[in-house]
Amino acid sequence: MSVKRLRRRTPLRFKQIRAISDQVESRIGVSLGLSSSFLEEAHFEGTDLILVDRVPKLMCLSNDSTKIWFPTLRGLLDWEVKCHWAEVDHGAIPFLMNGADCMAAGIQESDSKIGVGAPMWIRDEVHGRPLAIGWSLMDGDSMRQSSKGKAALTVHWVGDELWSLDSQ
Repeated sequence: MSVKRLRRRTPLRFKQIRAISDQVESRIGVSLGLSSSFLEEAHFEGTDLILVDRVPKLMCLSNDSTKIWFPTLRGLLDWEVKCHWAEVDHGAIPFLMNGADCMAAGIQESDSKIGVGAPMWIRDEVHGRPLAIGWSLMDGDSMRQSSKGKAALTVHWVGDELWSLDSQ
């Protein structure tokens, strides 16, 4: 069994990722404050990452022809993102922790700004903490109103290899 680790780690200057930083800031409505951080680009299991002070905080999500930079779960925790979320009940959490896609039946509340095919994150309804990141299959209002079907394709979750990565 091969050890999974970051590959092609390369230091970056902020000006090299200013466009990515601006894109993410406008999408999530939060200042990332990356200009004084130690930045690196890296590759992990088919995903391009940006490490901030040696922690993977941005990932490039790919969906067919679309490539969008979005915070990782650790990025969501640090930057306290308040949009593009869906909130699930306690019963959905064990499934999400195993990498399952998010079903509409488990969603209690969602951000109406979520569009179909957009990156989003899933949080628990009690604490509001990030559980998973994925691609929406419904808009935010439909997620809230629907009681069946898949609401999101999960790509990164608490406990997966990227979450567990020791990047030091």
